[in-house]
Amino acid sequence: MFGTVGSFTLMAIAGRELASHFDTFQILFWRSASGAIIVISIISIYRWRNIQTQFLARHFLRNICHFASQYGWFYAIGFIPLAKVFAIEFTTPVWLALIAGIFLNEKVTLKRWLAIGLGFMGVLVVTRPGIGETNYGDIAVLGAAVGYAIVYAITKSVADKDKPLTILFYMVLIQTPISLIFAFENWVWPSDSISWFWVAMVGASALSGHYCMTRSFQLADASAVVPIDFIRLPIIAIIGYLAYSETIEIWVAVGAILIIIANYINIRESS
Repeated sequence: MFGTVGSFTLMAIAGRELASHFDTFQILFWRSASGAIIVISIISIYRWRNIQTQFLARHFLRNICHFASQYGWFYAIGFIPLAKVFAIEFTTPVWLALIAGIFLNEKVTLKRWLAIGLGFMGVLVVTRPGIGETNYGDIAVLGAAVGYAIVYAITKSVADKDKPLTILFYMVLIQTPISLIFAFENWVWPSDSISWFWVAMVGASALSGHYCMTRSFQLADASAVVPIDFIRLPIIAIIGYLAYSETIEIWVAVGAILIIIANYINIRESS
């Protein structure tokens, strides 16, 4: 899961860099298309039998939910501070705990509920709902958080049988044409080598993030591994401050401490 943290942090940076030049749908296309090149290259080496699956319908549902969630996430990246995007996104484990308990029959212990509760409290401290105006970026990333919970649950249900490479293959197979259809209307080609660099980064980081996420779900319960993702918040807050002059408020620091404590409790419980 720590590989997922690093990958999705890099994807956020790439998304922010691309947001000033491209429509959100086009960012999603470049993410999927560059990822498709990598996946197909790997599959051609390890043979195409790796793409066999018994869960085609689940892959389709997973990627429709993931595409919609990624749209909300990348949209928010361009409009609100990076730390706030990640903070709101971290409501995902709250929704996931309910979904995993109901549909995946996973046991969510009292200590894990405590960890999730502390993590959610940290998110509330960071976002301080009701203070100031709520913009479309807030709403978009909150919707993404709910969608990600569904995606995580479906990923867990197929990861027991399907290899990570199989899951990645169906991700790029389904999402690349969908994103191209929506991106076509406002199409703009990358104008320089820097833009192409970030295009490559958004695809590569997305792939590595999903690969690491899938492997973590194969090794542990979803409700155990996902809260580790909370450490992205203090990391991205520092990056936002250094790279984009985004202010690190005291509330972000307090919330981050609560989130780190939540992660410690969860890791101790799952060990």
